[in-house]
Amino acid sequence: MDKIKITGGNKLNGVIPVSGAKNAALPLMIASLLTRETLTLENMPLLADITQLERILSNHGVDYTIAGKRAGATGDEGNTVHFTAREIVDTTAPYELVSRMRASFWVFAPLLARMGEARVSLPGGCAIGTRPVDLLLMAMEKLGAKIDIENGYVVATAKDGLRGAEIVFPKVTVGGTHTALMGAVLARGVTVLRNAAREPEIVDLAECLNKMGARIHGAGQSTVEIEGVTSLHGARHAVMPDRIEAGTYAMAVAMTGGDVLLAGARADLLQAALDVLTQTGAHIEETNEGLRVTRNGSGIAPVDVTTAPFPAFPTDLQAQFMALMTRAKGVSRITETIFENRFMHVQELARLGAHIRLEGDSAIVTGADHLDGAQVMATDLRASVSLVIAALAARGETTINRVYHLDRGFERLEHKLRGCGAIIERVSGQG
Repeated sequence: MDKIKITGGNKLNGVIPVSGAKNAALPLMIASLLTRETLTLENMPLLADITQLERILSNHGVDYTIAGKRAGATGDEGNTVHFTAREIVDTTAPYELVSRMRASFWVFAPLLARMGEARVSLPGGCAIGTRPVDLLLMAMEKLGAKIDIENGYVVATAKDGLRGAEIVFPKVTVGGTHTALMGAVLARGVTVLRNAAREPEIVDLAECLNKMGARIHGAGQSTVEIEGVTSLHGARHAVMPDRIEAGTYAMAVAMTGGDVLLAGARADLLQAALDVLTQTGAHIEETNEGLRVTRNGSGIAPVDVTTAPFPAFPTDLQAQFMALMTRAKGVSRITETIFENRFMHVQELARLGAHIRLEGDSAIVTGADHLDGAQVMATDLRASVSLVIAALAARGETTINRVYHLDRGFERLEHKLRGCGAIIERVSGQG
C-alpha cells in the first residue's frame, strides 16, 4: 500500500492546474444511462472513483472510450471520455459494486426512468456518517415509482413510466437533487423541486442534461422546474473545475506562504471559502487564468467557520481549514453541520502537535507555534489531504499512510505540489 512522505518548511510558488470536478463528473457519467446516444465528457479527472464508476456503468451495458490527449498536451489536461448506453443489459447494481462507491447508488434513477425498473443495493454507512438514502427514495416515489426493500436491495418499478410531481425536500440534499433531476427529465408532465440543493455540481448536471434535450429551469436555485421529455440524445459537455481541489490548494498556500496561480479555478464556485481565507491573511486575486493566492510574511489569523450547504462554507473543505487553523495565532471554532463523524482527522492532526478540543459538533483549535512531522494515517478523502496541508508546514518528515483515499479525489497531487517547490514523494508498495 502506497505512502506519501513530505518534508515540511518550503513555501509554495508556481502554477497548479485545477482538474475537472469529481463531484460533478460522477453524476454526469451516470446521466449517460438516460440515452442510447453517446455522451462525451471533456475535462474528466483521472481518479480512482472515476475508474470505479466506469466499471459499474459497464455492468449496466455502458461502453466507454477514452480519447487521446491533443498533441503537445501535458498530463494535467483532463481526459475526454465517450459514454454510450445503447442497450441497458442489466438493471441490477449489486452490493459488491455499490458498496465500493456510494455515488453509484444514484444509477437507480436513470435506470428507472429509462427502463421502468431498477434493483440497486443499499450502500450502507461510510467513514464520515450514514448518509441515508431515504430522501432519494422519497423523490422517486413522488414521481410514481413503487419501491420495496428486499434483502438489502432497493427494488423500484414504474411500469408505465414516471410522472411529474412536486417534490419538497425536508432538508437540502445533493444526492436527492441529482437523483430527482435524472428521474424527472423523462417523466410525463412537469416536476417541481422545492428546497433543492444549489451546489455548482447540480448546475453542471442540469446544463449537461439540457444539452441532451432536457428542459430544466432554475438549477442553482432552491426551486427547480423540469418539463419531462420522451427521450434524450447525445451531447458534448466539459466538466466544471473542481472547487474543492482549488480550495484545498488555496489553503495549502495560506499554510506555507508563497504565491501560486490556481489555473482554471473560478471564484464564483467557492466564494464563501475564499472570503474566509482572506480573513486568515491570505490574498486572493481573480485573473483571466484562474485564482492567484499569496501569503507573504504575515501570520495566520484565527477565523470561526460553520459548514452549510452551498453557497456557504463547504463541508468538503472543513478538514483542510482545520489543518490551516492549527498554525493560526489564536483560537478558532469549526462547526460541522452536514456530516456526523467528520472529525476523524483530529486525532491524526494531534500526532503532528495540533491542539484541538472537540465539543459536540464543534472543534476548538488553538494555534500552535509549530508542528512536527510524524507517522499519520488517512481516514477518508478530505481528512487525508488535511494531513498533507499540515505536513507541508511541519518541521521534519511526515509519512501519510493509506493514501488510496487521496487517489479517490486528487489527481496527481504529489506532482502538482512538487512543481511548486514542496518536498513530497510517493513510496509505492509498502504496507
